[in-house]
Amino acid sequence: MKFPAAQSILLIIAALVTILTWLIPAGSYHSLSYESTSGQFSIQSQDSSYNLPSTQASLEQLNIKIPLEKFTSGAIYKPISIPNTYQQLESKPQGFIDFLSAPIKGIIEAADIIFLVLIIGGMIGIMNVTGAFNAGMSWLSKALKGREFLLIIFTTLLISLGGTTFGLAEETLAFYPILIPIFIAAGYDSMVGLASIFLGSAIGVMCSTVNPFATIIASDAAGISWTSGLEGRMIIYAVCMSATIVYILLYARKVKKNPAKSLVDAEATKSLSYINEASKKNEIALTLRLRAILLIFTTCFIIMILGVSQWDWWFVEMTTVFFAGSILIGFIAKMKENEFINSFIQGAGDLLGVAFIIGLARGITILMNDGLISDSILFYASEFTTGMNKGVFVNVLFFIYQGLTFFIPSSSGMAVLTMPILSPLADNVNIGREVIVNAYQMGNGLFNSISPTGLVLASLGLVKIGYEKYLKFMLPLYAILALIGMVFLTILSY
Repeated sequence: MKFPAAQSILLIIAALVTILTWLIPAGSYHSLSYESTSGQFSIQSQDSSYNLPSTQASLEQLNIKIPLEKFTSGAIYKPISIPNTYQQLESKPQGFIDFLSAPIKGIIEAADIIFLVLIIGGMIGIMNVTGAFNAGMSWLSKALKGREFLLIIFTTLLISLGGTTFGLAEETLAFYPILIPIFIAAGYDSMVGLASIFLGSAIGVMCSTVNPFATIIASDAAGISWTSGLEGRMIIYAVCMSATIVYILLYARKVKKNPAKSLVDAEATKSLSYINEASKKNEIALTLRLRAILLIFTTCFIIMILGVSQWDWWFVEMTTVFFAGSILIGFIAKMKENEFINSFIQGAGDLLGVAFIIGLARGITILMNDGLISDSILFYASEFTTGMNKGVFVNVLFFIYQGLTFFIPSSSGMAVLTMPILSPLADNVNIGREVIVNAYQMGNGLFNSISPTGLVLASLGLVKIGYEKYLKFMLPLYAILALIGMVFLTILSY
């Protein structure tokens, strides 16, 4: 039996979530946000809202153990849940029309990342016409001959450093068209390239050390300094990344020795436009013009990374960089107007399926929020852990966070929603709140490595690998990393 396509999987999940809105009681926590214009706290519930003075006393009154300056400085800018305010609400089940409209709402809400993907696709289409990819791959395959394994180590390690330090995640969607052909030229299959890029990012984020979108937001929401537990997080990062790299290397060596053992359909790999176009061209010299084109292409990624990590950029700025880069490449390549436009549109069209996957995944979150079941799931999870000893508690919380990640894949969204509710439970079992932060990061990051509601399906769509084949590759590593996480969390809780 053929496994469903990525889009079909997401539609099935959306249908199941729609059914859950009829089964799970609706409910919500009150939320608190800081209004910079009025200088007051705004308290929101489903049926009312009111303001409180922005003082530490107001926070203590609400049992929120977070320093006031975290709000006034902008470190916490999203609404946070207020502990002990959960209330059941009138059920708001989602119907057939809601199910049909959720993907449309998701595409609209995810328009920023979708446009980034389409613009990058357009740039790839232009790059294919120039022949720069072909020339660059030929040069690199010769340079790495006999040392191809270094490509895996360097790629995985560098991307993981981006993940652990500034949450490099969605941005990696831009890396597949440039790196997958290099892995293929080095004698590996596309699964090796996917693993090096996607798992480098996913495990890096899972083991975040100073990531502002996970570690710092979660620590702030838990009312502790983000430096608490930093040494332990660095050790976890080193161990998990070492295990991941070794796992990828073992698979890569097996595939390189015997391509028949690859989990990937060779025909699907050949159908990738950015590989297929390059293979049609004869080997060409890496001329000065092509070097300049590759330099501009690479510089766009460097500027993107710097912008996100240093200049507070987000999708509009990133997309603008690639759009400007596309125009500059077309100018250097001396492309005619029609050739440029047609190549750009064709390249963007090749990634349209990926864009739909991103929108469909976002639509699932919209269904849960509109059905008022997200907070209910969090409430029942917190109630479940009451009365456990510290060792059992932290490991149960680790798996609870994995389950919650299916519904809330966003690391920052998970942090502000759950930390004010779950971090006080650490005081009840006499463990540091930084252990809760670690359980959140590892649970959220680990499940996002396989979650169909995260970036997995979008990444698989870019390399045309089936979800079932990826799971066959990933599940043994998932079990290894889960075991490592349980051991470390248990040690850190005592």
